Amino acid sequence: MQVFPFHVFVCDQQKPEGVPCCSARGGTAVLEELRMQIGRQGLAETVQVTMCGSLGLCERGPNMVVYPEGTWYSGVQRSDVAEIVESHFRKGQIVERLVNRDPGALRAEMGQNRARYLAGLRHKDESGALPDPLLQTARAFQESRVVLSAIELDVFTAAASGATAPDVAAKIGADPRATELLLNALAAMRLLDKHGSVFANTPTSARHLAAGGANDSRAALMHTVHLWTTWSGLTDSVRTGTAAGGDDDADRDPRWTEAFIAAMHKNASERAGAVVRAASVEGARRMLDVGGGSGAYSIAFAQANPHLRVDILDLPSVTPIARRHIASANLTDRIHTRDGDLRTATLGRGDYDIVLLSAICHMLSPEENRDLLARCFAATARGGRVVIQDFILDATKTAPRAGALFALNMLVGTRAGSAYSETEYGEWLRAAGFSEVQHVSLAGPTGLMIGVKPPSIVQRPA
Repeated sequence: MQVFPFHVFVCDQQKPEGVPCCSARGGTAVLEELRMQIGRQGLAETVQVTMCGSLGLCERGPNMVVYPEGTWYSGVQRSDVAEIVESHFRKGQIVERLVNRDPGALRAEMGQNRARYLAGLRHKDESGALPDPLLQTARAFQESRVVLSAIELDVFTAAASGATAPDVAAKIGADPRATELLLNALAAMRLLDKHGSVFANTPTSARHLAAGGANDSRAALMHTVHLWTTWSGLTDSVRTGTAAGGDDDADRDPRWTEAFIAAMHKNASERAGAVVRAASVEGARRMLDVGGGSGAYSIAFAQANPHLRVDILDLPSVTPIARRHIASANLTDRIHTRDGDLRTATLGRGDYDIVLLSAICHMLSPEENRDLLARCFAATARGGRVVIQDFILDATKTAPRAGALFALNMLVGTRAGSAYSETEYGEWLRAAGFSEVQHVSLAGPTGLMIGVKPPSIVQRPA
C-alpha cells in the first residue's frame, strides 16, 4: 500500500561521542531543513518524512532513503536538501551526485559496520564498563547546569545579535575566559551557532530563551533554576523524609514566587484548553479556583463560558500577579481574587458549580488532601463538581514516569507533598461525599479526577 507518493526515512541516530553517526554529521539539521522545505514547497501531502535509527552507512552520513523506488542518498548536507526536494520530489529526477547505485556494495558496507558495532558492544560488556545510557543519565546534570546557568546569566539575550565571548561577558558581568567556555559548550549542545569567534542564537534559543523571543520562556525557566537548589538536597530529604529547607511560603523570596508563578502560568496556558474541554463548563455559573496562581485556568474557563463568574483563592503574594493576567484578558468584571491559605480557608457554602484544584494536591499530605476535599465538598453546589488536575499515578506508582519523578520534586520542595494514585484520589473524593468519580486521561503527563456532589441527599431507611 502506497499512502504517499514519496516516503523518506532520515537517519538521526545518536551514538557516543567519537563513534560515527548521522546525528554527529548534521542529521538533525538535514531533518529540520527537509521538513521546512517540504512545507515551503507545498509538498506535505506528497512527501512523508520519518526519522529513523541507523541505516548502516554511519561513516558516510547523513543518510536518507526514499521510497517507493528505494533511492539511497549519503553525505547529504543541509545545503543539499532544497535541491533534493525540488529535483526528486517535485520533478522526479534523482540527485545523482548523492545517490548510492551499487546494492552489493551497500550490503557489504552495512554488514561490516554491523559486525564492528556488535564486536564493540561485546568488548565493552566484557570489560565491565557502564552501559552508555546509564552513564549518560548519571552525567545528565552537566548539560542541565550549562543551560540553567546560561538562563540565569541571560546569555541568550546577550548573544541575540551575534557577539564574541568578551562582548557577551561584558553584557552579563562575567569573566571573559569562563564565558567563552560556557558559550563553546552551548554551541556544542546546538543552542548557539559559532562562526569564527562570533556566537549567535539558534532558531530555538532565539524563540524560547532570549528576551523578546516569540515564546520567551526565561521567566518560567528561572523556576527550574531555583529547583536546582532544592534537588541538590535530595539525599538529605530521603534520609529525613521531608524538604531540607522546609516550604514556608511566608519566607519565599519574591523573585522565587514570580518565577514559580511564571512557570505555572506557562504550563497552564498550554494545557488549559484541554482541561476546559474535558471538565466541561456548560451550564456552570460560578467557579472557585483554589490556589489559582496566575489565573490561567480561570481565564480559560471564563473565556469558554461567557456567563461564568470565577473566584480565585490564593496567597496575598500571588493574587496581585493573577490580577495582572486577568486585566490583560479583559476579564476583571467576571474573575475576582480572594486572599487566603488553601490549607485553612473556608472555601464556601454550596456556592460553586465547579471547584478547580489544579496542581494543588501534590503539595499536600494525604491528611491535608482529605481535609481540603471535605471543604471543597462544602463549597460545591448540589449537582456541581470538583475537578482535580494533577499527576495521576497508576497503582504501582511507577507510571507515568514524569509523575514518579515529580513525587521526588515534592519530597525535596515541600513538607509532606507527593504525587498520588488514581486509587488514592478516588478514596479521598468518595470519603468527602462526592460520587460519579472518574479519571479523565489527557495528552501529556497529567490527568483529571472528577467527582460530583449528589443533587440530593438520599435518606437511608431507619
